[in-house]
Amino acid sequence: MSKSGGQEMCNSELPRFLIGREGGESRELGDTIMRNISGHYGEEEDEDQSERQIVVGICSMMKKSKSKPMTEILERLCKFEYITVVIFPEEVILNEPVEKWPLCDCLISFHSKGFPLDKAVSYVKLRNPLLINDLNMQYFIQDRREVYRILQEEGIDLPRYAVLNRDPDRPEECNLVESEDHVEVNGEVFHKPFVEKPVSAEDHNVYIYYPTSAGGGSQRLFRKIGSRSSVYSPESTVRKTGSYIYEEFMPTDGTDVKVYTVGPDYAHAEARKSPALDGKVERDSEGKEIRYPVMLTAMEKLVARKVCLAFKQTVCGFDLLRANGHSFVCDVNGFSFVKNSMKYYDDCAKVLGNMVMRELAPQLHIPWSIPMEAEDIPIVPTTSGTMMELRCVIAVIRHGDRTPKQKMKMEVRNALFFELFEKYGGYKSGKLKLKKPKQLQEVLDIARQLLAELVLHNDCEIEEKKSKLEQLKTVLEMYGHFSGINRKVQLTYLPNGQPKASSEEEDALKEGPSLLLVLKWGGELTPAGRVQAEELGRAFRCMYPGGQGDYAGFPGCGLLRLHSTYRHDLKIYASDEGRVQMTAAAFAKGLLALEGELTPILVQMVKSANMNGLLDSDSDSLTDCQQRVKARLHEIMQKNKEFNEEDYSKLASTSSPSLVNSMGVIVNPVSTCDQVHTLIQSLTCQICKRLEDPKSADLQLYHSETLELMLQRWSKLERDFRMKNGRYDISKIPDIYDCVKYDTQHNSSLGLEDTLELFRLSRALADIIIPQEYGITKAEKLDIASAYCLPLVKKIQLDLQRTHEDEAVNKLHPLYSRGVMSPGRHVRTRLYFTSESHVHSLLNIFRYGGLLDEQKDEQWKQAMDYLSAVTELNYMTQIVIMLYEDNNKDPSSEERFHVELHFSPGVKGCKDEDNAPMGFGFRPASSENHEKQTDPGSLEDLSQDEPDRAVLTEPISIQRKSPLIRGRKAGSMEALSENNTSSRGLAYRIFPSTSRQSPEIKPSGLGFEGCSLVPSIYPLETLHNSLSLKQVDEFLTTLCKNGSETQFKRLKSLSAMFESHSQPSIDVENLETPISTPVQNQPASQSLWYASGPPSTVSSAGPSSPSVAEPSSNFRFNSE
Repeated sequence: MSKSGGQEMCNSELPRFLIGREGGESRELGDTIMRNISGHYGEEEDEDQSERQIVVGICSMMKKSKSKPMTEILERLCKFEYITVVIFPEEVILNEPVEKWPLCDCLISFHSKGFPLDKAVSYVKLRNPLLINDLNMQYFIQDRREVYRILQEEGIDLPRYAVLNRDPDRPEECNLVESEDHVEVNGEVFHKPFVEKPVSAEDHNVYIYYPTSAGGGSQRLFRKIGSRSSVYSPESTVRKTGSYIYEEFMPTDGTDVKVYTVGPDYAHAEARKSPALDGKVERDSEGKEIRYPVMLTAMEKLVARKVCLAFKQTVCGFDLLRANGHSFVCDVNGFSFVKNSMKYYDDCAKVLGNMVMRELAPQLHIPWSIPMEAEDIPIVPTTSGTMMELRCVIAVIRHGDRTPKQKMKMEVRNALFFELFEKYGGYKSGKLKLKKPKQLQEVLDIARQLLAELVLHNDCEIEEKKSKLEQLKTVLEMYGHFSGINRKVQLTYLPNGQPKASSEEEDALKEGPSLLLVLKWGGELTPAGRVQAEELGRAFRCMYPGGQGDYAGFPGCGLLRLHSTYRHDLKIYASDEGRVQMTAAAFAKGLLALEGELTPILVQMVKSANMNGLLDSDSDSLTDCQQRVKARLHEIMQKNKEFNEEDYSKLASTSSPSLVNSMGVIVNPVSTCDQVHTLIQSLTCQICKRLEDPKSADLQLYHSETLELMLQRWSKLERDFRMKNGRYDISKIPDIYDCVKYDTQHNSSLGLEDTLELFRLSRALADIIIPQEYGITKAEKLDIASAYCLPLVKKIQLDLQRTHEDEAVNKLHPLYSRGVMSPGRHVRTRLYFTSESHVHSLLNIFRYGGLLDEQKDEQWKQAMDYLSAVTELNYMTQIVIMLYEDNNKDPSSEERFHVELHFSPGVKGCKDEDNAPMGFGFRPASSENHEKQTDPGSLEDLSQDEPDRAVLTEPISIQRKSPLIRGRKAGSMEALSENNTSSRGLAYRIFPSTSRQSPEIKPSGLGFEGCSLVPSIYPLETLHNSLSLKQVDEFLTTLCKNGSETQFKRLKSLSAMFESHSQPSIDVENLETPISTPVQNQPASQSLWYASGPPSTVSSAGPSSPSVAEPSSNFRFNSE
């Protein structure tokens, strides 16, 4: 990697990684070939000055210096061209005088059990190397009393505490009065629960004492032994020998936050289960302790900086307790590395290497310049070539690939169901969702009881109900247990019973109230869906400035670097559907380069937004408008004749090409439904034959499905699609398309005949039914869209408004923001993961709500033509709004804030390559919109690229080259062509054109688990790139005012909830109070921690004008 690109690591040489010995000898570590640098160990240097190496010495116990984290970091550190690492052998450290220790220019030394700290201090006095971690301060770190004293002096919050010194020379500090439920230490009272810590930091026997009301006794913590970190003891009395710190027990959520700094400008944080919880260490399948990704608040990042500087430990670990809305430091561990994080190892080596080079290269006349990191600055060129600052990214994203959703409806009137409805508060809202195992068990018990009673009855009506009850019982008994399975029961109160589905309904209505029971199952996110979401998250980084760079092997480092500072305010929301939440977690994993399982990421990073219809909607309780639309659709699609002019005007009133084309494929709706039904019958027959064949009967299909379960799926659709009266239930068409799409993609290796024809016909039907269910006319589309997503629209408006207000969310304190572009400001990212209904509705609002007049705005007309040609809003569909600020414009000017609207129809369907609608690329320059140019790389022809990396073109075509955009380096994300300045702009690809296997799918010897392919995702297309914030705000305000009275009332309650800062459940903004405590001026010193130059980890770019530069000191935080 070239130095000009900001990476000083030289890949052309193997790491120089030695163990130093006395007498000027050196021994290679491992099999690495390296130069003899014995001249640095007490002999005169005879090397040419230009080949002078900076020697970094590692002086610690062998267990520490040869640990995996240390080895990983040192290997990376050795890749710096001018750095050589020498490890001091343990026998030399313990047995040789310091005069015989190897020489070094920089020393990394730290205390652990058995380490002679006094000798290390003597060595530093003798040789005066650059110290990474101050050694004298390590004496203080070994004494918890000194640690707490220093923390207190720095104004860092810590639990209320008192010290009990059992020192005969200081009897006044040894006053202990113990009572049943409290102790009094030197006049300070601590009620149980409280914590008792030995004053020696090396003693890990920390006790927590519980009150008698909770059962008394104590929890005894210790260093991890196997899978235990504490045990419960019935002993309730405190220890009577030794000196201790007593402190208040902080009620956390069962997790401790571990923070790891690398200098004052970088911190990595992760949480683990608190050892005080149950003493059981959570370990993953590889036996490693499970750590959870954590994002620190701005205040916590300032604490990390203060701890690093106060203790003069560049590499420093400390523990945070989050309780009662505050964060408290409860322990400082000194030198400590993160375990099992490649991203941290890369970052740590880079930070340390740059630090060493910055301090020593000038002294040793080594040619080295401070790296300029372009991606630190959220600045992009606009389509007209001016520079703007990215302020906000809002994305609404549909979930990833899932198993087919299945649903059964039945009207119930039995008293047992009404009792259950009342028990769980159904009458409050008229609706009830039952998802918990206990609740589903109660529904199953009722079904079993009614079936037992129905054995005595034989009339026709009860027989039909019996089949529904049997299906209810069968589905609820699937898998033998409820946990972790996507099944739920919804009950809706119908005061006058079930309404007729159409005017020709045969069954007469019954009088009196009833409950509509809807059973849903399936719909789980597949491994392919997880890969899609993670890869899209990875590619999403490229939308942020600097996304073209390659930092520590990660593409899209602009976002990672931005997120590592104070200046990324990220919140991820998801509806309460399991598939949506797991999609959000997988996306977050890719976006932030997290590691490990999805569950911890989901717990820590994804907020559930299932209240007030923000991202959820009860699709079974339709609006009046939607009921009318469905009835009209049903009526038109039941005509056994070819579509005529009148049908086209009725069904495709918006003249959408995608609708007109689908109607052309169908010709006669009933005849097409006949063909579809025949094809389904053929499919079920083929599956039955496979089941009868012993060779294939036990085949395991994709995602652990069996042939029997596949047959159940299709048999149900075959029964339900054609009703008893011979007519077709068109509401089943989306389910048929759903199933055949799933099997075409994931189970194609079965070789079932005519599946592609079934796919073609059902898709044509679905392309009419699905979008038209959200309204046939423009007025209906807007009415239904408002019912679905008015709360989301209001929330988007709040996000945009709050961005340009000068609030205090996640800001960097001005005293710590030297050189940060627009200090105190940040990029706000809001990601909303939801289902198809919200994506359709939100898109309809933008299309038909009157945002722009397509007769007057050519770009909007082109965008509308493109959207009209899109047939399906598939999995991972994205609607993205980006807000930019032009700091050169007057704050009151409409041109100050600039809004862009982007869209992607998500995953490619089968056979989509030939007829895919073409947009105009991502952020195309307005002047280029008139002349369509094809970029061979933006949509196709990328099968040669690395599948795991997003591929980009240049950001946009502009007249002058921005000084903030860095040239590409070898090994970074490659440009599609050297001179590509096409109008397609920044287009990212998630997968190559040829689909690839999901890495999470393990091949199965018996079936087709390994044959599933992960389809590619369409790149973002720009719908409009020159909207003003005022335009968008007025448009959204008008939309909200035009909502119905009922919706408006619900909206007001939602808005009030968002504006309240005390709502932990939604945590919309989580505003911080600006820090007002002055920071003391530190005295000048040659110590590394008070260096005046710009930190090696950040950009040296200046404040709001790119032409001004001054040293920067922004804080980097890796929230892996």
